[in-house]
Amino acid sequence: MIPRLLKGFEKSIVIALVGMMMVMILLATLELGWIILQEILKSPNYLPEINGLLDIFGFFLLILIGVELLETIKAYLTEHVVHVEIVLEVALIAVARKVVILDVKDVTPLTIFSIAAIVAALAIAFYLEKRGRLMKAENIVTRKSNPIPNPENRMINSEEQL
Repeated sequence: MIPRLLKGFEKSIVIALVGMMMVMILLATLELGWIILQEILKSPNYLPEINGLLDIFGFFLLILIGVELLETIKAYLTEHVVHVEIVLEVALIAVARKVVILDVKDVTPLTIFSIAAIVAALAIAFYLEKRGRLMKAENIVTRKSNPIPNPENRMINSEEQL
């Protein structure tokens, strides 16, 4: 009784999060459109200033973070699994956004080095996770194509063994 109740509660919370995330992504997209229109109209030659472009690109990346978070929530709802690859993608996009909107004049060299270290660590983690998943997929394919001997001297394939 209680596990079913908790599972239903968890599902309703996740569905509510998906709905709220959809609303926020829609509102952020509309806001981005409004910012782009204002930037175009306020400049004399209809070309946004560099600072305006940086703000717009930062907003684009913010919306991409929202979309990736929505993908994470959707994966959790359908598979009850949080995909590490998607979480790393969100983190990389968030750090990239910070780099885009960062004013280099206002930060210390140590801060820039720290951000670079975070980017490198996330990139390495993303690479290793992707590589691990590919190796796991190759092992599954190899096991299915190569029969595995058993002690009874009868050849079985990996599907029978699983």
